[in-house]
Amino acid sequence: MENTLRSIVQTLQEKFEVNKVEEFRGEVHVFIAPAQIVDALTHLRDNESFELMSAMTAVDYWPEGEDPRFNVICQLTSVSRDLSLQIRVPVAGASPSVPTVSGVYGSANWREREIFDMFGITFEGHPDLRRILMPFDWEGHPLRKDYPLGYEEPQFSFNFEEISLQKPGPKE
Repeated sequence: MENTLRSIVQTLQEKFEVNKVEEFRGEVHVFIAPAQIVDALTHLRDNESFELMSAMTAVDYWPEGEDPRFNVICQLTSVSRDLSLQIRVPVAGASPSVPTVSGVYGSANWREREIFDMFGITFEGHPDLRRILMPFDWEGHPLRKDYPLGYEEPQFSFNFEEISLQKPGPKE
């Protein structure tokens, strides 16, 4: 870890509840408690010049660990200082919820809606939290690991008749 990033991580550890810090292939991951994510990102934006949230997503660790089941990941970039930092927020599996950061980074608005739609993680205080990719009446969250997989057998020359019988045809 380079010195500039090391001092930023030390400042985060002093000011906020940092669960752990990991480094993998030159990328630094800082795990912050959900209740402090808004303050931590505000500090990074205002005091450490991380002016860009370049990505926001989530990861489902089911069934590996009991809790936390999810991690919400914010990839921050400081264009002026040529730095990159990943902030991870561990989220429990039962009624997953995180405070919204759309007031800190405007680009988080649509990304939080996508995470809500695909993973079912709610963002408290979000101005317009509703589905963005799936139909409004869709049940479930497709990127959760416990979501049932759909399956359709591909049609080949050897099973053409069998698959053709299963396919719905045009109405007469």
